[in-house]
Amino acid sequence: MDVVKGREVLRRILREINGRGYGNYKALKGQYSLGRFVLTVDHVQPDPFAPGSSMRVSVGLRDSGIPPHCYSSRIRRIALCDFLARRFHRGAVCHSRQRGTGRSGQIAIPRPGQEVLQRSSVVIKGEYIEVRFTMGLPARGRSIDAYQAEEMFLKDLPEIVEGSLFYENLSAHHLSAHIAVTEDAEHLRGVLDSHGLVAFVADGAVLPRASGVEDTPLKGDRVVPFQSPPSMRVRLTLPNRGEITGMGIPRGVTLIIGGGYHGKSTLLRAIERGIYNHIPGDGREFVVTRKDAVKIRAEDGRRIEKVDISPFITNIPFGEDTSSFSTDNASGSTSQAANIMEALEIGTGLLLIDEDTSATNFMIRDQRMQRLLPKRFEPITPFIDRVRALYRDLGVSTILVLGGSGEYFDVADRVVCMIQYRPEDMTREAKDISRACGGDRPLVETSFGGFRMRVPLRESLDPSRGKKTVKVAGKGLNRIVFGRYEIDLSCVEQIVDPCQCNAIAHAMVLSISFMDGRTPLRGVIERTMQRIEQEGLDILSLTPTGGFAEFRGLELASAINRLRSFRVKQTDG
Repeated sequence: MDVVKGREVLRRILREINGRGYGNYKALKGQYSLGRFVLTVDHVQPDPFAPGSSMRVSVGLRDSGIPPHCYSSRIRRIALCDFLARRFHRGAVCHSRQRGTGRSGQIAIPRPGQEVLQRSSVVIKGEYIEVRFTMGLPARGRSIDAYQAEEMFLKDLPEIVEGSLFYENLSAHHLSAHIAVTEDAEHLRGVLDSHGLVAFVADGAVLPRASGVEDTPLKGDRVVPFQSPPSMRVRLTLPNRGEITGMGIPRGVTLIIGGGYHGKSTLLRAIERGIYNHIPGDGREFVVTRKDAVKIRAEDGRRIEKVDISPFITNIPFGEDTSSFSTDNASGSTSQAANIMEALEIGTGLLLIDEDTSATNFMIRDQRMQRLLPKRFEPITPFIDRVRALYRDLGVSTILVLGGSGEYFDVADRVVCMIQYRPEDMTREAKDISRACGGDRPLVETSFGGFRMRVPLRESLDPSRGKKTVKVAGKGLNRIVFGRYEIDLSCVEQIVDPCQCNAIAHAMVLSISFMDGRTPLRGVIERTMQRIEQEGLDILSLTPTGGFAEFRGLELASAINRLRSFRVKQTDG
């Protein structure tokens, strides 16, 4: 273990290296006691233009003064660490300024979004709170500016730590609300199944967002708070808030219909984000969805590797076997079929689909098209002919946004119509219309059947590049660099934080160790996620990093499936 040095040792080292070449900052590596916290310098950037130097600060839980009830359970620890990360980030932004060339003067941890996530930037380790952050060490040109660095280490950093990690300087009210809201949402999601629900949208929820690139709630006189239709309103009890009411979406097939710009897709968007907990004031704090819900869409151009899409597509030209379908350039319909089958393979219980991002010929073939083009000439069995079997045979529910095809009334259990941003239960009216039309379109109702599982081949995942045995990283919200390949995740819509993307990239490397040539992909994913659950996000890196956030096995599988070198062998499922 490193010897913990004092404040004056840090000051002396800085002054000894002042004006020297930037590489001399490496003399700072080690641990320093700076009053009420310990600073660890893990890695020093090679030059002022490189990513900031990696550092940690740790504070004793007892010294922090934070009451033990704030971290008495797993979900409370996650909420506490999320709150502290936001405070540290705010302080870092306030104290960061340009102090020379390149990244000089920057103090940073990843900016949290609207979701409350388990992150590696702030963790509770034993009896300590630890914050991982980066610091751009100051330079004039490529020479050390020790006096600016001294101000950062001995003035700015202590002010950030004092303001973000000590209870006396925190808002007890806001911390309590942050923990209570997170705990209530987690509880709410946990009781959905026992009430026969797949999702819940609270009365008073604010669903629309400020803009297409800003995830904060829309504000102003035109905001319409959500109100459940009386026939769908349920009452549930939360551990902190007490009784809450809202729209419960039951298992089965639910349609969300309505005219354009009346809030259909906004409602679905909130439901797809309901797999996460949200911060107080987000508006969607009590919009919750079962954890294994998957948003499905068409994805032209993606690669597909030996996926059994035969429940939806058969008898394609040249006799290609769709029970083992592969392509490097999928069409809209084949990609949407593959996305569904891959989600079923990993174990989803709820599909979320918006017709605006779906392949039309995959979703529906109307009566006229059926008459003109007989089934023997059409390889696609549209989703309308499979959605009931998905629920009946596999127990997989569907929530579907529609604006252009009333033929889905025939297969729906519930029809919710959005009228001027307010939902109305129009199930009875939809069924009356369905009966009046006499089922003009013949439905092809057959068993969904089984499908073939896939065993990943270990050698097809190679994270090396050049001399590096592992070269992987998340790049923003929707791109992963994995060895020599780039993976496009722009159509995997439930990734909400760049740190999730980065963690998924490293989890792909961990998953290789479970690929033994016998275990199906689902088993590989489950074992990988179990290992992360047991040992935390730190298992993904050899050195402590603040760049990870929790993710689901479904998104890990999505990344692996989109790796263009990925290969499998099939087995009966």
